[in-house]
Amino acid sequence: MTIPLAATAAAPQPVAQAYLLEARQMQALSFIVHIPLVCFGIAFPALVAFVEWRYLRTGDVMYRTLARRWTRVMVTLFAAGVVTGTVLSFEMGLLWPEFTATFGSVFGLGFAIEGFSFFLEAIFLGIYVYGWDRLSPRLHFLCSIPIVIAGMLGSFMVIAVNGWMNHPQGFKLDAQGRVVDVRPVQALFANTYFWHELVHMYLAGYMVTGFLVAGAYAIGRLRGRWGRYERTALLVPLSAAVIASPMQVVVGDWAAREVATKQPIKLAALEGLGETTRGAPEHLLGYYTDGHIVGGIAVPRLLSLLAFHNPDATVQGLNTVPVSEQPPVNVVRYAFQTMVGIGTLLALLAVVVLFVLWRRHRLPAGRWFFRALAVAGPLSFVALIAGWTTTEVGRQPWVVYGVMPTSAAVTGAHSVPVGYGVLAAAYAILVAATFWALRRLAKVPMPPAEQPLSGPTGPITPSAPIGQE
Repeated sequence: MTIPLAATAAAPQPVAQAYLLEARQMQALSFIVHIPLVCFGIAFPALVAFVEWRYLRTGDVMYRTLARRWTRVMVTLFAAGVVTGTVLSFEMGLLWPEFTATFGSVFGLGFAIEGFSFFLEAIFLGIYVYGWDRLSPRLHFLCSIPIVIAGMLGSFMVIAVNGWMNHPQGFKLDAQGRVVDVRPVQALFANTYFWHELVHMYLAGYMVTGFLVAGAYAIGRLRGRWGRYERTALLVPLSAAVIASPMQVVVGDWAAREVATKQPIKLAALEGLGETTRGAPEHLLGYYTDGHIVGGIAVPRLLSLLAFHNPDATVQGLNTVPVSEQPPVNVVRYAFQTMVGIGTLLALLAVVVLFVLWRRHRLPAGRWFFRALAVAGPLSFVALIAGWTTTEVGRQPWVVYGVMPTSAAVTGAHSVPVGYGVLAAAYAILVAATFWALRRLAKVPMPPAEQPLSGPTGPITPSAPIGQE
């Protein structure tokens, strides 16, 4: 178990803030809007680059057309991400000034590199967009590689900071509670806790992006739009999603074991375990009240087995810490079970798709499959939000686990409700504008047939079309 560093130093004192919950909700609202865009920033540039690479390999103009159309979507989502990311940056300083003032020297390196990666991505994205007809095909493709790297690097840094917040290290607190002996590299990159978060988030990025994009084309299939272009546009993101989904089950087991050893109270909240128990059971569904689960289905010893790979292991209960140091159990528990439930369904869908591809060398053809894909996209988004709720709310009441409570990090300003309302209205406009732009892009007519372009070393020879059924 992590020993609170604050126990050896002057503990941070709570700030007089009557709107702490509203401040946390403001931050949560920003995450809800921003995190799906992060998923697209992680995965979508790689999908666009893959499609353009297929064009270079085959000379098939259909791939070039698909890559160009997806580029417009990528730019639109990047622009929306710039807005939400900027808001998040301001919120760090305006909503949580004590947190940034106290620990900025620890995590500042991560955000500095994240800022650098943002500008790198923006520069090469501009070159990529305006270079379609100005650069050679191979040089244009090479410009996509920095976009892929920068998109992953930025999220890498943010997740490293979040991993440190969940498992703080790389610094000391003196008797006055000031941060001394700061080692940023150790804090962010030698932190064993954040690695499962990183892999978990990257796989989630490909799942959310893959299922949402494939779901959009599945809806088109249900409405009668189904040619070779649409089949390829569905198959590429779906392939990424069905590969990532089963892998996420394994990574989820890894994450649960890390939480069990480094954040045992969070694990107890996830499962509604009131008392420390040897051979603890797992409860499916149900409601936590008065230290136990009501109405749940108990599976004997399963929690100990999942958390420690030992059915007789002892699992720490919520009663080992004061109520003031316990997260809101039912919120965390419902979010966790929602994430696990949806993730399991998506993994099963992925297994079915892979099985049919293996046996019949094609996608499932029934309408049930396309309806399932249409639903899988929104469900993956719900699972994403539920997962981050599990991580962030499960850490409460700490902003830095065991070191600084959230009540000591918040601003003392009394205008939080006003800012909350303005932010909600701004995000409503942004979301509406983004969906409007995406719908306009979807309605842009397909370009006329193009002739294969010549590469630097001569004509690019087309190969046989793929995806024919």
